[in-house]
Amino acid sequence: MSDMPLITVIVPVYNIREYLPRCVRSITGQTYENLEILLVDDGSTDGTGELCDTLAGEDKRIQVYHKKNGGSSSARNLALEKARGEYVGFVDSDDYIEPHMYELLMKGIRKFNLGAAQVGRDEIDQQGRRLPNICEPPSSPAVLGAEEFFRELLMHRGDCSFCTKLIRRDLFPGKAKAEETAPSGRGTGEGKREENFPLGRLNEDFHLLVRMLPHMGGILTLPQQAYHVFYRMGSNSRRADREDFSRVYRDSVDNADMAAGIVEEHYPKLKAAAFRFGVFQRLEYLLHIPISQMTKENKIYCEIVRFMRRRWVRAMGNPLLTGKNKVYHTLFAVSPKGIRKLHALVRQKRQGES
Repeated sequence: MSDMPLITVIVPVYNIREYLPRCVRSITGQTYENLEILLVDDGSTDGTGELCDTLAGEDKRIQVYHKKNGGSSSARNLALEKARGEYVGFVDSDDYIEPHMYELLMKGIRKFNLGAAQVGRDEIDQQGRRLPNICEPPSSPAVLGAEEFFRELLMHRGDCSFCTKLIRRDLFPGKAKAEETAPSGRGTGEGKREENFPLGRLNEDFHLLVRMLPHMGGILTLPQQAYHVFYRMGSNSRRADREDFSRVYRDSVDNADMAAGIVEEHYPKLKAAAFRFGVFQRLEYLLHIPISQMTKENKIYCEIVRFMRRRWVRAMGNPLLTGKNKVYHTLFAVSPKGIRKLHALVRQKRQGES
């Protein structure tokens, strides 16, 4: 085992009894055996916590932590504090992985002497059908520098998910920070910890990854689709009720602004791509917000509309925005609520004809 670095696999868990065994057994069945598997029960109320303990009894590499409900980010952050592995991977509790995934990733990391690697992923719906790829994997292994990888993210071609990746643990930014010296000249000696994944947010993987990129160097991207995303209605970003507007769209706009700041500081050549990304994320917000919430009282909505209007000229001159993007930008800048009502009428007509 000395030539096989320890990998910590982190699984945040919440009310997922039906799918958790498949997830965990896909990890314990890995061909790469030097693993520690951390299940973090985030205050489950359906017996999932007890199931975690049962699964831990099946494999001594599994450790279980129980905590009050605080969300996936808090569960992941807790596990990162407990992790002993030189490398860290994540698996969502309703997803599952191919038996050779971590062996592939580790071989790639060692061959190219990198701190991070990722595999491809596919998406499976509740009927077992494979959905169109969200991110197209490369045809052969490819090493992307941080700036090139950032560009792929901004162009919506890259994969920001931590679940498809294996990353050296010391690259994560969360670490103990010494408190300021007290007036007596002595510190408290306790220190404060910077959070890795942001608390209370969705699209948290993008938020953390773009913060890490300037310090990561290259990332190896492998063509094998070894991670399987289970597309389950009712999860954080998949809502069956049209009036239940997921905050992922608002958080994605905030992340776009954060990415623009990182580009300004580290990657000035990517300014056009960062602006395109900010426009695109706002269009996604405007295309998904329920019409009932498009009001003057909704400050976030109003700020997004102002952005679209004030930056219309810049958007029209951006070479990375498609003609369709520019048409939508123009329409939403002129009459956002009217366009959404027209969309609703067209959709109703099509449904009536089908």
